[in-house]
Amino acid sequence: MAQMRTYLDYNASAPLRPAARAAMVGALDGPGNASSVHSEGRAARALIEAERISIAGLLGAGAADVVFTSGATEAANLALTPALSDGGEPLSWLLAGAGEHVCVLQGHRFDPQRVKTLPLRAEGGLDLDALEAALSGTEGRCLVALQAANNETGVIQPVAEAGALAHKYNGLLVCDAVQAAGRIVCDFNALKADMLLISAHKLGGPKGAGALVFARDRLHIQQTLVRGGGQEGGARGGTENVAAIAGFGAAARQAFAERGAEAARLGALRDGMERTLLAGAPDLVIFGAAAQRLANTSSFALPGFTAETLLIALDLEGLAVSSGSACSSGKVAPSPVLAAMGAPGELARGALRISLGWGSTETDVARFCETFEKTVRNMRARRTRPAA
Repeated sequence: MAQMRTYLDYNASAPLRPAARAAMVGALDGPGNASSVHSEGRAARALIEAERISIAGLLGAGAADVVFTSGATEAANLALTPALSDGGEPLSWLLAGAGEHVCVLQGHRFDPQRVKTLPLRAEGGLDLDALEAALSGTEGRCLVALQAANNETGVIQPVAEAGALAHKYNGLLVCDAVQAAGRIVCDFNALKADMLLISAHKLGGPKGAGALVFARDRLHIQQTLVRGGGQEGGARGGTENVAAIAGFGAAARQAFAERGAEAARLGALRDGMERTLLAGAPDLVIFGAAAQRLANTSSFALPGFTAETLLIALDLEGLAVSSGSACSSGKVAPSPVLAAMGAPGELARGALRISLGWGSTETDVARFCETFEKTVRNMRARRTRPAA
């Protein structure tokens, strides 16, 4: 008999929503290339443009300001460049929060010597005083990169305040909204950003689809990365993935429509889980607990236990959890995010992340709590068992 599996890693990737699957299957039946002028091509183009309007509406943008990409990493590669133009002085510096995703911290087309990392406060939020000091003390125009919510701890970042500071010093702000979109209010009116990065598979859409969205049409990329036939308004060449875009739009609409109810439901599950874990292990440390967090995310560690050991043991019991970002947790190394928050290295090496989503249930959380408690109890018993 196959082992029952419980998936608790939605921040890495959410299971495909039925609505997204149905939209993709429908789109796959159309053979047309969206750049073709015949009826089949026009049908593919119409589907793409309908989803462009839909995504733009969810984020408070104009349809012409949505550039579909292969995902948020490509969107970050496209956005993080001195060749970003709004008609003003050229950009010369990138200021990135220490908790940013690795694809942002690499800086892309900025000279590595022109990338500054900004510190986090102990609770996990960006240090706004440090941001203002960097903006005021840097000669030249800055692009600030700040995620809407951290992918490891769920800590919600002060994007609107950071955007206001960036604009005060004639800079721009790009916001990685990958984890926040569909979970909290996440649009240009709320975030005061100049660009947003979003990804389909975090919303329950397919892997391999995402978007770079601009707040205004006068902001554009002067040098594109993927050059080709002029698709996506010249910002990104290559034949569009019509089926993936269809699934992206369907997942986004459902996630945004259910955002408030899901936040309440998942927050109750997450808070109940943390209470149960603390009752069984009072020395458990929950990272970012003093800050406002995404309702679906919990990052914690138990002193004396490594993440690698716990991950393997839990996986053998049928539980899929993580130790942090999916793009770096394969190494099970200490989290740079937790280090930036001041967490001791030994504690950070034990960090686990539980992230819930549209398919998560009370049964899933109860199974995790029971299995985690049993796993810890058995490990402690083996440590105290007399040698033979």
